[in-house]
Amino acid sequence: MSFLTKRPITSLFTLAVVAGGASLIHPAVQGYVGDLFAPPAAATPAAQAPQAMPVPVEKVAKRTLPVYLDYPARTEAIQSVSLQAKVTGYLRERVVADGADVKAGDVLYVIDDRDAQTALDQARAQLQRDTAQVDYLRSSLQRGEELSQKGFLAKDGFDQRTSSLRQAEAGIAIDKAAVAAAELDIERSTIRAPFAGRLSRGAASVGTLVTSGQTVLNTLVQLDPIYVTFNPAEKELSAIKAALEKGEVTAEITLPGQEGSQEGSKAYAGKLTFIDNRLDASTGTVAARATIANGKFDLLPGQYVHLRLSVGEQPDVLMAPQVALGSSQLGKYVYVIGKEGTVEQRMVETGRTDGPDIAILSGLNENDLVISGNLQKIWPGVPVQPLPEKENLASR
Repeated sequence: MSFLTKRPITSLFTLAVVAGGASLIHPAVQGYVGDLFAPPAAATPAAQAPQAMPVPVEKVAKRTLPVYLDYPARTEAIQSVSLQAKVTGYLRERVVADGADVKAGDVLYVIDDRDAQTALDQARAQLQRDTAQVDYLRSSLQRGEELSQKGFLAKDGFDQRTSSLRQAEAGIAIDKAAVAAAELDIERSTIRAPFAGRLSRGAASVGTLVTSGQTVLNTLVQLDPIYVTFNPAEKELSAIKAALEKGEVTAEITLPGQEGSQEGSKAYAGKLTFIDNRLDASTGTVAARATIANGKFDLLPGQYVHLRLSVGEQPDVLMAPQVALGSSQLGKYVYVIGKEGTVEQRMVETGRTDGPDIAILSGLNENDLVISGNLQKIWPGVPVQPLPEKENLASR
């Protein structure tokens, strides 16, 4: 290395002066000095501002929110009967399969009616015999009346003829009742569905000797409509009563796991039809019941369901999309578009949900633009660009 690179800069200037203005500076030193006194380079251009992130937004709006009361509930059949025969005989035919859905009046079972038919024939023959006897006694009474008026028949003999006719007429009534009973036994040999519903598993096979009033053939339950029982608390009775005074209180039933807006959920509509007349002191609740339409027999007795009663409306509630809601140690928050087009975090207090939206009790104002997408890519202070309305709906 040259000694010049090790000397201070003042020595270099000394060499230049001693030379009396002559260019006695080493070329390497000349380059060093030139760089030292050269004009400063042009300033580096400033860093570019970050590009605004496009985000879907939704405007906070006031809406009238329905007021619901939610309960766990259980379905219950309105009618359930054990099918038993009123006649004794062998089971001749099972017309429908176990578990079949039937209509009122459908034939379910047929019992051998030959014994009933025999009893009917006998009763009809007895009726014919007694009818002939009555005809004879009536004629005899008419003749006795003429004889009694002329003095040829004693009063006692006339009374006997009158009594015999009345006894025979009473026998006619008995015979007619026997005929009706035999006809009823024949009719009862065919067991029909008393109402529309679903059969259970059969308890008697073809050929079984069915005993009147003892042998259970099957069980039939009514499925449409169906009851849903639940237990509102004492403090909720005033709201339910106020809703009933205004008119019909509607009820909606969903199966567990299908509440809200989950895909594939199915609701069953009905109305509140019963509230018990006393409170259960041990639980602080009262028994209540809704009647639900179940035309396709989807609901079965004994199922646990979710019941929602509509008891009123709450106006002017601020609503925001649930997907925009975040959570931190400080509580719930949402991101909104600030005044300068940057992200602003707002801590909020939430209320009830309604479909995809949630009620905002505090923290937002009407017409605030809530960011509902790209939430993982933004933070407070980041510039953002709201997407047009059509793109917002597509991204939701």
